Amino acid sequence: MLPSIPFLLAATLLAATPGPGIAYVVARTMAGGKSEGFASSLGTGLGGTVHVVAAAFGLSLLVLRSALAYSVLKYLGAAYLILLGVRILLSKAAASELPAVSRAGTRKAFRDGVVVEALNVKTAMFFLAFIPQFVATNRPVAPQFLLLGGVCVALNTTADLLAVVAANRFVASGRVRAARERALSRVSGVTMLGLGAFVALSKTGR
Repeated sequence: MLPSIPFLLAATLLAATPGPGIAYVVARTMAGGKSEGFASSLGTGLGGTVHVVAAAFGLSLLVLRSALAYSVLKYLGAAYLILLGVRILLSKAAASELPAVSRAGTRKAFRDGVVVEALNVKTAMFFLAFIPQFVATNRPVAPQFLLLGGVCVALNTTADLLAVVAANRFVASGRVRAARERALSRVSGVTMLGLGAFVALSKTGR
């Protein structure tokens, strides 16, 4: 099974949208250089993988136990995506502030990245809301979730690594950065709304 084009488009747009993850690795880069930025990016990628594996097997058990519960989960996921889209579109179009971090060394930067992402409840909620919309229940669920989740993690990590490479310019050009964030946030918000509407209007038991 290969990821669908709608999934790849949505996942790519969402990965490219500036958020807490990119802000964190950029701040780490500014504090400790590219090496710490790269290390923290790889750490957050591993932390995201923890959520994917846990959700994959949990979702698989849910499908085996109750098709109705899975359908309810999909609709709740659709509602969550729509809520995220509305919040993004209604939020103030201001550049995100960088978190305060200090030089830590590559090992600690990697470790902190893993912990920060693995303990991020919002990441778990997003994976449970987003990925099931593209999972077919007539095939084994866990392998599909692992594949799609792995693609999401890879795209997110790639976006983080690119942000690290461009960190100095990214942070210095405040007006350009703000305009870019406003545009990407609008695209992300519309994408969320579209995904939620797509799920709500389509059959849930694919």
